[in-house]
Amino acid sequence: MAFRVLATARSFCKSDGPHHAYLRDNDCEVDLRPPDHPMSAAELAELVPGYDGLILGLDECNADVIARADRLRVISRYGTGVDRVDLEAATARGIVVTNTPGVNRIAVAELAIGLMFCLARQIPQVVSNARAGDWTRARGWELYEKTLGIIGLGAIGREVAARAAALGMHVIAHDPYSTGGPDRAADLVDLETVFGEAHIISLHCAATPETINLINAERLAMMRDGAYLVNTARGELVDEAALYEALVSGKLAGAASDVFQNEPPEGSPLLALDNFLPTLHMAGTTQESVQRMAMLAAQNVVDVLRGELSGYAVNPVPPGANSLK
Repeated sequence: MAFRVLATARSFCKSDGPHHAYLRDNDCEVDLRPPDHPMSAAELAELVPGYDGLILGLDECNADVIARADRLRVISRYGTGVDRVDLEAATARGIVVTNTPGVNRIAVAELAIGLMFCLARQIPQVVSNARAGDWTRARGWELYEKTLGIIGLGAIGREVAARAAALGMHVIAHDPYSTGGPDRAADLVDLETVFGEAHIISLHCAATPETINLINAERLAMMRDGAYLVNTARGELVDEAALYEALVSGKLAGAASDVFQNEPPEGSPLLALDNFLPTLHMAGTTQESVQRMAMLAAQNVVDVLRGELSGYAVNPVPPGANSLK
């Protein structure tokens, strides 16, 4: 029998590659519906009836969506974070939720390092000035021998640490779930040490009840005067009003963010600041990472629908419990 699969993850839908053929070859009829923006729960709830599998981007999949899903067996997150999927509601219905960890770690790490260079050498501002005919030199600073503080030492955090260490940076990190290891490029420290010692802090943790607004006014006050912040993780980690005040006051010399609490961040006062660099939630989007992520998301759907154990399930649903075989 054919399985019906709805895909809303935009780059999954719009990228040609073997992931589409893989689904077709495994009896999946795929409905590609990439929206202009991540879907709200109300929008997604209108679509889910009649589908066996979902391949979601940053769409909100709450209990109301899951309640409307009359055939759903698998929610395949095209990405790592599952904070926008109600895992408890999915588990109660026997729906397996999977993700694609690690496939975009190189892409995200490279953008994080790139943003550090942009902040250090004021590259976007210099380019803009040069185009306008202003050839005044900007005096930047070197990453070499500066202290980088990483919050979240998972797959991406470790890639950032390795690249920063290769640049001659002193890397410290906080991650309550990491045991480190002899080959790690970062020294594990407590959170207060990261905030107090780092010249640059780079965020690489998930959005959880414990980490939402992790970067708030109190913690910004703990940072070095003139320090920098880079966020390629989740917008919910940062109190944007507090960050704005820290940038305007000069407490922080600059910040760069690929993610925001509301996307797109229309009307955000941060966008008006010269010492704030925004990018477009693009950290994990390279030609290579898109193909890796798309293929793994497709494989996760097929594995679950055929009753096989997925190595990328993030909730406790027994294998085969939801198979339509």
